[in-house]
Amino acid sequence: MSRITAKKMRELLPVYFIAGSNNCKENLETVVEQAIQGGITLFQFREKGNDALHGEQRYALAQRVQRICQENGVPFIVNDDIELALSLDADGVHIGQEDEAASLVRERIGNRILGVSVHSVEEAKQAIRDGADYLGIGPIFPTNSKADAKRVQGTVVIEEIRKQHIAIPIVGIGGIHVENANQVIRGGADGISVISAISEAPAVAARVRELRRAVSHAQ
Repeated sequence: MSRITAKKMRELLPVYFIAGSNNCKENLETVVEQAIQGGITLFQFREKGNDALHGEQRYALAQRVQRICQENGVPFIVNDDIELALSLDADGVHIGQEDEAASLVRERIGNRILGVSVHSVEEAKQAIRDGADYLGIGPIFPTNSKADAKRVQGTVVIEEIRKQHIAIPIVGIGGIHVENANQVIRGGADGISVISAISEAPAVAARVRELRRAVSHAQ
C-alpha cells in the first residue's frame, strides 16, 4: 500500500465526521449509517470523555463501525489510539500535539493515513516534516464537543499557513455547522470536520447533505 496522494486526501475531507458512542442520541452504528447515506467523506472513531466505552466494549464498537464504513467505501480513522488502529487494520490515525510524536507514529503505521492537529504555522511545518497527510486546525468556533479544546482562533491559522504557500490538505474543526461552514472553506481549508452538527442532528442524513452543499458552494 502506497501513501495517499494530496489530491486523494483532499477528496476525502469535505465532510469529515468524528464521533463516539457518547456523542450520539442514538447508537453510534445507526448514526454512522445515516451519515454515510447523507454523504460523509471520512469517519473518525473518537471514543473519549464522559461515559466513553473501554476495553472489549470499545474494541467491539470500533469493529462494528469500521465494518459499516468498509461496506460503504468510507475510510475509517482512529483517534489517538495507535494500537487500536493497528489491531483493526484501520485506514489511518489522527493525533494531537499531546500524543506520541508524529514522526514515531508515521514509523508505526507505515503508509496508513496520518492526520495531525496543529495550532500554528510552526506546528504545521513540523507535522509535514514528520509525515502528516493532512492537518486538523481548530477550534475555529466555540465548541462544547471537546472538553480539552484549545483557544478559539477562527480561520487565522489556516490563512497564515496558506499565505506561506503550504499546500498540504487541511480540515477545520470546532463549532462548525451549516451556517458557518463556508467561512472555513473560504479561509483556505479543504473540508470541515464536525461532531455534534451531525451526531445530534434530528435528521442525520439531511444534515450531512446540507453540510455538503455548504462546502461545495464555498469552494
